[in-house]
Amino acid sequence: MIIAIIVSAIVLSLLFLWWLSTRGRKGHPELHTLRGWSYAHRGLHGPGVPENSMAAFQAALEHGYGIELDIHLLKDGNLAVIHDSALLRTTGLEGDVENLTAEDLKYCHLEGTDQTIPLFRDVLALYQGKRPLIIELKVHKNNVDALCRAACSIMEGYEGAWCMESFDPRVTHWLKKNRPEIIRGQLTENYSLSPHVKVPKILKWLMKHNRMNFLTRPDFVAYRYRDRHSTRTNRRCMKRMAGVSWTLQSQEEFDTAVAEGWIPIFEGFLPDSTRREQN
Repeated sequence: MIIAIIVSAIVLSLLFLWWLSTRGRKGHPELHTLRGWSYAHRGLHGPGVPENSMAAFQAALEHGYGIELDIHLLKDGNLAVIHDSALLRTTGLEGDVENLTAEDLKYCHLEGTDQTIPLFRDVLALYQGKRPLIIELKVHKNNVDALCRAACSIMEGYEGAWCMESFDPRVTHWLKKNRPEIIRGQLTENYSLSPHVKVPKILKWLMKHNRMNFLTRPDFVAYRYRDRHSTRTNRRCMKRMAGVSWTLQSQEEFDTAVAEGWIPIFEGFLPDSTRREQN
């Protein structure tokens, strides 16, 4: 009898945790402004036009796309737009971008071109609210508070549609606690297929199954396209809040994601349409 009660309690607890993991915040009044747009992943980049460069963002703007971009906190408090903390892949230089200043970025050429790592403020000046922005916050060595404060500060008074997202649930929790008016999203993927992600296995499991949602209450979840139906939790989340699908690599993937109701982030091709009908 006692064993049955304990087993029942465990099962109920697990079901309750699963239910909590599907909970997001519904009905943000500005979320609709992000729907209907297609988003160029790290700008509209390709041969001779590096990712997360001013040229890539200019090209996306000219083609009528919104953009997804990545920001890091520099040691002087400015924000740089680059995907990796490590400079090597995109610039050929050693070290991490967080150890640089805004002045240093002028010497960090991207992919052997004349393009350099942009400051986030320059991207904002280029866009000026003309297209929506999906801003991914990249945490480095537990700088969550400083990064979030800098990102929120620079967006004060910005005219236009935008949101913030992160793989790190501490960011979405920070936004929930300190800036609840901001549209916030939780990025995730099937971490069992991502050996490059160096975090404890239990954390990978929690993040894969969105078990942190009850703390972060995101407005949307952003899944890797191939992983969007990988768990029952993912499918349940999609029914309860907005969904973003990344990174779509073909027109077929794009059409499938849009038909399923996902906000699309694409790369490597030009979708047939730039701005779709509002949902």
